[in-house]
Formats: sequence, C-alpha cells, structure tokens
Amino acid sequence: MKRFLHGLVLFLLLAGFTTERNDLYPRVKNESFTRGEVLKFKMTYGIFTVGRGSANIHPNYFKLHHRDCYKVDVFAETVGLVNWVSDVEDQFGAYIDTASILPQMFYRRIREGSYRKDEQTFFDHKEKKIKVRTADRKTGKYNDPVFYDAPGQVRDMIAGFLYLRIMDFSNLKVNDTVSVKGFFEDEFYDLKIVYKGKDVVKTKAGKIRTLVFKPVMPDNKLFDGENSITAHFSDDKNRIPVKIEAEMFIGSAGVELTDFSGLRNPLNLVK
Repeated sequence: MKRFLHGLVLFLLLAGFTTERNDLYPRVKNESFTRGEVLKFKMTYGIFTVGRGSANIHPNYFKLHHRDCYKVDVFAETVGLVNWVSDVEDQFGAYIDTASILPQMFYRRIREGSYRKDEQTFFDHKEKKIKVRTADRKTGKYNDPVFYDAPGQVRDMIAGFLYLRIMDFSNLKVNDTVSVKGFFEDEFYDLKIVYKGKDVVKTKAGKIRTLVFKPVMPDNKLFDGENSITAHFSDDKNRIPVKIEAEMFIGSAGVELTDFSGLRNPLNLVK
C-alpha cells in the first residue's frame, strides 16, 4: 500500500509542468474550479478497499508573497485491516496563485508506519529558484534549505494538476500526446500523457462521462510497463479525476471518486 501511494504521487507529477510564456504571473482563464470544492475517493487493491482520500480547496483565499492564493490539501489514509500492516496518513498541500495557477509553496506531511517526513518547497518565480527544506525526524526542526535553478512557470504536482483541469482539450485527437514537465522533491520531470478518447465510468458518485488518458511511465520497479496507468477525468468544465487504474508488478490498484461537493459546474452524469 505504501508503494502504491508513492506511485500515485508519481502519476500526479505528470500534471505538474511549465509553460513557455515569459510573464511572471500570466493570467489564465479558469472556469473549472473554485473555493470550497471537495472531492472524496476510495483506494482499492484488487477487489479490496484499502484506503480513502480527499482533495479540498479551502473556502477562503490566502495571501502569500502579496498574492491571492488558493489553499489546496490532499489527504490519503489506509483503512480497515490494512492499518495492521502499514498505517498510512499522508497530507500534501499547496498555496497556489489564483490568477496564474502557479505555486507559491508546496508541503508534505508523510506518516507511513514508523516513517516520517515533513517537507516544504518554496517557489521564487522572479528569481527562478526553488527552495526545499526538510524537517529533522528527531528534533522536528527544519534543516538548512537546498536550492534549485528552475525554468520559468514551473509547477508542483498540485498546481500542475489544477492547470491540467483548465487546459483546452477540445482539439485533441485520439493518441495525441501532451508533453509535461514538473518538479517534485529534488527532481525535474519531463514526461508524456497520451489522450485515448472518451468513456463512461460507473462510480459510487454516479455514471460519469470521462476523458481517458494514459501517461507514458518511465522504467520503474512499481508499475508494469509504460502503459500501466489509465486515468479518467470528467468530460465537462470541471475536469475532475473520476478513476485511476494502475497495473503494478504486485497486482492491480486504483482510485475512484465516491463523493463530491462545491463543483463550479454541473458534473456530466449519465441519466
């Protein structure tokens, strides 16, 4: 379960990417999400439900670096008998500029069995620098930061995911590829996502019309091949994640939408 959660983080990285515009905070058109949105999910391994999660956009705006920001938090935890094997309670969060959907700060609070990690990532878009600092596991105090040179308009995984939701995919054809770049922990990524058409997915939240994507996964020890992940996003202006299926070397796993509230637009349900 722990390796699966790490793998989901890797998939979400596919959404974190840069644009080529030179403006410091280029305003983007957002008709897909707003404050107060709440998405809830279940995580499965084979036929068993092994975890639950949520993604929440705080009802209030926050100020960081004199900019209005969304505060987004993603939670994941194991449930039931899985807790006896590996108790997981992770939190990922970000403060994201409302005009440009660029991150000001990204943070992680990882609790997986005896493993602990607290990390903060700061984005200086003017100087094109990223500062990462990690807390000492014994004292809880943050160590000296590590700095990285960054390309313009770089995004973390949460800001990148939100930006993916507002992209115009109306002209995409089946097997068209979107190239993406992102930063996570201490690495920059350059990966591809392939559009595979449309589908209808049955979930606890209802039958939902979706767009289907397959990220081209690099060689790794977790996922079974470059086409091992299939991701479904709602085929409407919300573009919310509906279902993620992953073929792993140790079996099949997935994430599925179970409930939602505060959506900006009607969900494209099959009646």
